[in-house]
Amino acid sequence: MKTKAAVVYEHNAPIVVEDLNLADPKENEVLIRMGASGVCHSDWSVVTGTIYYDPPVVLGHEGAGVIEAVGKDVDYVKPGDHAILSFVTYCGGCRMCQADRVVLCEGFPVRLGFLLDDTCRLTNQAGQQMPQMARIGTMSEYAVVPEQSLIKINPDYPLEKAALVGCGVTTGVGAVINTAQVQPGEWVAVIGAGGVGLNAVQGAKLAGAERIFAIDLVERKLKFATAFGATDLINASQVDPVEVIQDLTDGKGVDYAFEVIGKTETIRLAYQIIRRAGMAVVIGIASPSAQIEIPAQDLVRTEKRLVGSFYGSAIPRVDMPRLLNWYNQGQIKLDELITQTYTLDQINQAFDDLNAGRNARGMIRYS
Repeated sequence: MKTKAAVVYEHNAPIVVEDLNLADPKENEVLIRMGASGVCHSDWSVVTGTIYYDPPVVLGHEGAGVIEAVGKDVDYVKPGDHAILSFVTYCGGCRMCQADRVVLCEGFPVRLGFLLDDTCRLTNQAGQQMPQMARIGTMSEYAVVPEQSLIKINPDYPLEKAALVGCGVTTGVGAVINTAQVQPGEWVAVIGAGGVGLNAVQGAKLAGAERIFAIDLVERKLKFATAFGATDLINASQVDPVEVIQDLTDGKGVDYAFEVIGKTETIRLAYQIIRRAGMAVVIGIASPSAQIEIPAQDLVRTEKRLVGSFYGSAIPRVDMPRLLNWYNQGQIKLDELITQTYTLDQINQAFDDLNAGRNARGMIRYS
């Protein structure tokens, strides 16, 4: 069959939207029709090569859709089921999976973007194999994905809302709830008020944080943060956030700082603004060559903690349905995250808007 998809043929070049050939699912694989795909900064990082794939690669890692067909030995889903896609495919049997650290799975030694048998189901018209970002490639009308990449959900949820849980919501809320385990009454700073940062803000609100500082350079993004629970806004293009935080916390610093940009200077900022025994949580994906420098003696004397959080330290088949339940109960927001929808053909405009900070989250909607 044919499917229209967004393809990176060259880093830092316009994305090509074209028809690809899609083969049938093999054993333990599923054909899914996409309902929606989020436009996330991680997708842009694949375009730039910060998250590195050898081109070509089909973009997209935040999506939800409807199962169209299943391969041999698939028993988790059936045609007609609705599912969120996980951008981590985990085996369930390795040391990390057995310790419930499934997003750190060690179990699949195959090439990046290839399915679990180390081949592709997508090819272009020249017969060239097309790997899929995160083995799912949600910026395609249809995709064949591993069964392990799916989280079955109630079909009552709109697919564009469910798609958000596939990355941004799980990553942001999970960093607060799972990685840091923020407690009621604590003070939190979030550096970067994009799609994931807004979810860290609402995760802090959900956890009962007393003060939530949102830090960004773009005033429009800071205004978004207010709607998701930020109590204080700091525009770092106008003031020094370290001085502001020091002033507002009587020189002590916040209990937790979440860095959601992926730059060495903002990671250092997160470390600077936490109190003694505080925790700086790095969520943003930096350049592969980026190195962090922190004062070694200070690390010991203050017992500050610098930790990473990948995919919100989540167990997708546990955490994603729970997040949807919290949405049902009004404890987290999903509708307000989507500020612009696009067709797949508008993907280059969607990235322009992303980089200009125009959206909380852009969403590709499939007909």
